[in-house]
Amino acid sequence: MYNPVLTTFLEVADSGSFLKASEKLYLSPTAVMKQMNQLEQHLGLSLLTRTNHGIQLTDAGKSLYRDAKILIQYSQESIDRAYQAQKTLHAIIRVGTSALYPCNRFMDLWNSVSGQHPQFKLKIIPFTDTSTRTAFANIGKQYDLIVGPHNSIHTAKFLNFFELGQYRLCLAMPKSHPLSGRKSISYEDLHGERLFLQMRGNSPVNDQIRSDIEKEHPQITIVDVPQHYDLEVFNRCAEEGNLLLSLDAWREVHPSLVTIPLQVDYAIPYGILSSSEPNCETAEFLKIVRAFKNRSRSL
Repeated sequence: MYNPVLTTFLEVADSGSFLKASEKLYLSPTAVMKQMNQLEQHLGLSLLTRTNHGIQLTDAGKSLYRDAKILIQYSQESIDRAYQAQKTLHAIIRVGTSALYPCNRFMDLWNSVSGQHPQFKLKIIPFTDTSTRTAFANIGKQYDLIVGPHNSIHTAKFLNFFELGQYRLCLAMPKSHPLSGRKSISYEDLHGERLFLQMRGNSPVNDQIRSDIEKEHPQITIVDVPQHYDLEVFNRCAEEGNLLLSLDAWREVHPSLVTIPLQVDYAIPYGILSSSEPNCETAEFLKIVRAFKNRSRSL
């Protein structure tokens, strides 16, 4: 199949900017620039002209741009034909999973209905939590769906989400922390503490918690962390001895941390994240899951 870096190249060309391309690809601008540099070095070609006013294609870049679009389209058609050829036997639904996006609750649900739909087989594909943005960008490519928390304004523009339930908001902290023995924790318990919170502007629930603390509990020091968690955030929590807004589903993410419920009325939805334009097999699979879940809710 085609080199995925070509997708980055096309987005850079269309956007005319590393920054704009990075936002659409859920990558950092540095990662986008690194991919472009590696592509040029690998091909031995100068593809992009970098100026203060943006990115422009060289003649070689324009040629590759035209052919890359054809290559990617042909590659996708080839994959679709392969899926179609396999359909007579069974359809494989690829489920991406990681420590921050565990699929166990979804598997429990699917096991309840899978006997009625033997044409579907699930393939579990692990990915690392070093870049949640990259994981989202690979939905519909490396895997057909991801199961996990979803309260993001940005990803809602590019992905479909079907809610399966809600995760309880908790606080993660080192096992040696004075609050680690509590059964639950209130805002008042956090006075004088440093609390890791996602930067404002992505999660409405996170933003509301931040507003509550800033207005009613200024004795809590908020420390900004990235809008999309990765394992490094949990490592920082363990190393620096601070607290981290977390979820009950993430109890096993870091062995040096404990996870304790936070006394708030908010929760984070979790469910199935899929491409806004899933292939036929995935669309049919999701239709079955939705129907089963909706029947269960009505009972």
